[in-house]
Amino acid sequence: MSKKWITMLVVSIVLIFGGSFAAFLANSSSGDVDVTRVSFGTEGGELSGLLYVPDGAADEPRPTIVATHGYLNSAEMQAPQAIEMSKRGYVVLALDQYDHGHSIGTMDKPIPFFSFWPTSIYDAVNYMYEQDFVLKDDEGNGIIAASGHSMGGFSSTHAIMLDEMFYEETGVRKIDSYLTMGSDYQWIYALEYELEDIVAAYGPRTAGKIAATYDEFFFDPEAAAEERPVQRKNYIETEEAQAFLGNPDTPEQGEFFENNQGQRVIYQPEEIHPWNHFSMTTTGHAIEFYDEAFADYSEVVQIGESGQSWMYKEWFSFVALIGFFLLFVPSIRLLTQAPVLSNVNVKAPEAVPVPKSDGEKAANLILILFGAFFPALLFTAFYSADESAIRLVLMVNIIIMFTSIAVFVASFARKQSRIAIKKASGFILIVSVIQFALLQFQNELITVTELLGAPTGNPILFWAVNVALITLMVVIGQYHLSSGSQKMELHRTGLKVNPKAIVAALMIAVLSIVIGYALLYLVDALFKTDFRLWTLAVKTFGFHHLMALFIYAPLFFIFYFIVGYSVNRTTSDESFNGIKGYAVSIFMFVGGLVFYLVYHYGLLFTTGTAGFPAESLSSIVVIGLVPILTIAAIYNRYFFKLTGNVYLGAFLNSILMTLILLANTAFHATL
Repeated sequence: MSKKWITMLVVSIVLIFGGSFAAFLANSSSGDVDVTRVSFGTEGGELSGLLYVPDGAADEPRPTIVATHGYLNSAEMQAPQAIEMSKRGYVVLALDQYDHGHSIGTMDKPIPFFSFWPTSIYDAVNYMYEQDFVLKDDEGNGIIAASGHSMGGFSSTHAIMLDEMFYEETGVRKIDSYLTMGSDYQWIYALEYELEDIVAAYGPRTAGKIAATYDEFFFDPEAAAEERPVQRKNYIETEEAQAFLGNPDTPEQGEFFENNQGQRVIYQPEEIHPWNHFSMTTTGHAIEFYDEAFADYSEVVQIGESGQSWMYKEWFSFVALIGFFLLFVPSIRLLTQAPVLSNVNVKAPEAVPVPKSDGEKAANLILILFGAFFPALLFTAFYSADESAIRLVLMVNIIIMFTSIAVFVASFARKQSRIAIKKASGFILIVSVIQFALLQFQNELITVTELLGAPTGNPILFWAVNVALITLMVVIGQYHLSSGSQKMELHRTGLKVNPKAIVAALMIAVLSIVIGYALLYLVDALFKTDFRLWTLAVKTFGFHHLMALFIYAPLFFIFYFIVGYSVNRTTSDESFNGIKGYAVSIFMFVGGLVFYLVYHYGLLFTTGTAGFPAESLSSIVVIGLVPILTIAAIYNRYFFKLTGNVYLGAFLNSILMTLILLANTAFHATL
């Protein structure tokens, strides 16, 4: 192995451990806060979280915050609150809700979404209330704040209602205050509570809401009823917000109002829903809220301290994330030189001549644009199960089926018909029939089951497989019907290789991922941090995630192999050498998705209504897909160029990206 790659290996490891150590210092306020991962059993399963305990809390109990994430996220998303408040002297539990992160729900799940949140926060509050370092007043009331984002906000609201029921029985309140971000009462109503019941349950507690003006989901009941929620909001003017504040004459955001002997406040930052996690503005509102809620405890916590430092943890975790993804380049280069594994290296594919005619150039450009944009055009159709869009896709599929049948039959009727036409029409017919069957059973295939337990992973997988099938039909047609400089033999694409090369590719992919995750687990044990930036995170996983990997990864392989092969094939001529080849590859993987986001959010910010006003969760999922698929595009091209083997990048991407998805989102371990 050359000095260059040894240097890169060292650099990647330095980035991982240097970034993680610096992130640890920021996360623990330079060691003044003890950060540990805790797990505890409940009636609903096992909850886990990161516990932040400031120095001195063991001898002098502190006000405590139980904070949790939204749907598809994990405890680490509450780092801004956890870091800022723990360094001010508060005890903080950043909680994984049931079936998220390291928590597992063992309750019955007839409706999966309603198993996650209804009791998560209150179960955690009950646990924290029993800890010696958690402050209680002379009457035994807990000095605990319940806080959550999105789904965590529903859980916090329901915790208040459960706690008020507990108070009516015992005369003790475990929750002293309440702050939600990115949630109104939409799903609380689904539990058959009325607005008056919810508002009354706050009692004398200090309560606050952070309601972003560009939130994709909540804060405008009329928009939600019209199924067009992605538009600018002014929550404070709604009946719900007015009732929360106590119906003041002139409600203003950021101003505290008295209601039922308690203080109420609403903040309205100019943000989208997921940006609440990564916002100094929102974090500033949270600090201000807790200063008001716990003003009477200034002898044990710091009130009025300005300045935020949580972002250093995020940036240094990002440095570690860069090191993690960089690690795969030198580690795989090292593995490709080992005995047996060196079989992965095959003869470098010959570059296809540059297209010469205007027709060939136009055809190649059309393939690039089609490959980039059609996955984005279909994403909301498959992810959101849009009936009209699915119907259109089905109609196109049927047209392709009948056309391929007609061409296939006609090719036998004409004696001089090219064999290529017979093969192309026959193969396209088979693929289109497979897709037709998939489209007929979309609802069943994306439903959470014992085998496919990822509620967001299932629709992404359904989209990915359909994209792969459409891409395959294009590839088949191009391969059999193209001619001249555009005719590409299989040996030039890395597809036709010795079986030993395929086995070696799989072994290298697995070993490199084991190396990367071994470092992640070491970092988690030493520093209690992972590799992340905002919603892009590489997290440790549980046994249930590993078992699911054996089911999901082979299915995602269909996508990464076919699309990866198509991209390599389209960019294989001499004009795509160097940076241009990588740029075009990335464009084909994510160009359409980026355009979707620019159009969607550009209109939201400029006109007040998004480009696709009905697409809330799907648009946020696209934000997370873009960096993942960008990295996949780089790996796909780099390892193909390195080994001449198209399988290595596909194996690496399908296993690594699937594991990242499963560990970083909701997953049902049991049903």
